Amino acid sequence: MGAETASRDKNPQALSVSAGIKPYMATFPFELRIDCIPSDKGAESVLCREYLRVVPGRREVYDGVWDGRSVVVKVFSRRIGAAGRLRKELQGLHRLESCGVNTPKLLFYGKASDGRFAVVTEKIADSSTVMDVFSKAQTKAEQADLLVRLCRELASQHTKGLLQEDLHLGNFLLDEERIYTLDPGQIRFSARAVDRTRSISLLALLARCLPADDTESVSRLAREYFAVRRWSFEKDDEARLWEQMKLHTRRMIRRQLRKCVRTSKRTLRVKTGKHLAVFDRTFCRGARPEDFIERIDDLMDKGRILKAGNTCYLSRLTWNGKDVVVKRYNHKGFIHSARHTIKRSRARHSWLHAHRLGVLQIATAKPVAYIERLKGLLVWNSYFVTEYVEGQKLYHYLRDENVAAEERLAITRRILDMLDKLARYGTTHGDVKPSNILVTANGPCLTDLDGMRAHKSNIVCKRRWAKDRALISALRKKSIPAEYPVNEKPK
Repeated sequence: MGAETASRDKNPQALSVSAGIKPYMATFPFELRIDCIPSDKGAESVLCREYLRVVPGRREVYDGVWDGRSVVVKVFSRRIGAAGRLRKELQGLHRLESCGVNTPKLLFYGKASDGRFAVVTEKIADSSTVMDVFSKAQTKAEQADLLVRLCRELASQHTKGLLQEDLHLGNFLLDEERIYTLDPGQIRFSARAVDRTRSISLLALLARCLPADDTESVSRLAREYFAVRRWSFEKDDEARLWEQMKLHTRRMIRRQLRKCVRTSKRTLRVKTGKHLAVFDRTFCRGARPEDFIERIDDLMDKGRILKAGNTCYLSRLTWNGKDVVVKRYNHKGFIHSARHTIKRSRARHSWLHAHRLGVLQIATAKPVAYIERLKGLLVWNSYFVTEYVEGQKLYHYLRDENVAAEERLAITRRILDMLDKLARYGTTHGDVKPSNILVTANGPCLTDLDGMRAHKSNIVCKRRWAKDRALISALRKKSIPAEYPVNEKPK
């Protein structure tokens, strides 16, 4: 793992793939030699500078330089089916071009020195993925305008019979004038236009990027799509759209939870003799995660102690320039460790639920790492690390005389809406109390997630959801004057 976690900036020495080093474990930059197909084209060398995307066991995508120009290199794994994925990629590039759809130009392809197939395409200058542009948008209106633009492009492709089977914002590039379609190997081409049912399902994938309560923008997106397809937007279409949005969100949660516990573009899995950990790459960039793991107890003791209980130990500290809070779940005996080894550690549960809240766009402290300390096969204790969030505990906020009653009412409504949204997706917080909710400049933020549960039974979910709501409702009644009537009936 040392090569994987080393800083790119501190190790400029180029490595050759022919030396037997796996690209996703090599230190950047490294040189990738590709024997072109057909063979009479000879061989080319590309300097790979950084990851653009990693799908372990399937492909790595790199930003590179070839012959003095910026390129994108996609390398397929050596597992069975790699040749088929290469063929689909090449066919897709040619079909997109013949359909008049903007896509990066193919430069060459062939076999890398380690036997894996590689495709090299041009890199579109001064462009960003739609996902990056969307995440950097300053307002919801800008995000909606961006999705409308993409929606029109998608409707045009569907009219031509192009069906993106892995539709997400990262599969489109945007410059000032054009939208470019990426990942052609995931596109299905048909002589017929995409039908209404499938179109609504794919439209829902785009619409779910918007806040669920922004019904106006969602309806606008649908109307724009239907206008390009020359269809009328009926009530049945709208109902089907919302149903599909909910279904896609559930699928997105499952996919995100699988990705966040392994090495990917955003996360790094580290395993040593006594520890198993997953880090957010931004948290450990330029540093060795092993250093943090080995020093974590000492760092906590030297930090600002927030809680020193028998069950858990909480400390605020700074590492690698990041202001974080570390929660250690203490060892409480062999049976306790055995139970949490089987059920998985509380730190891991908190890590997964924080990512679940991220998909649902519910505010919580950003998770940056979780660590499990092992003794043999047992999880002895575990650590959950989040960014520090500046805020006021709900209990104190509701009793702050400087806060207007209207503001207190608005905050409690938002908290109840958050709990309702969780319940719609079969999840409850499980430990709702004033100390576990922070009121920040951006609104309420849920903390202490190790008691959160995703339920298979609707009956259990409704019962625990009602319990979650009860305390907030009681606090609201006590802290808000009677002249501000509230409706306690949930949505």
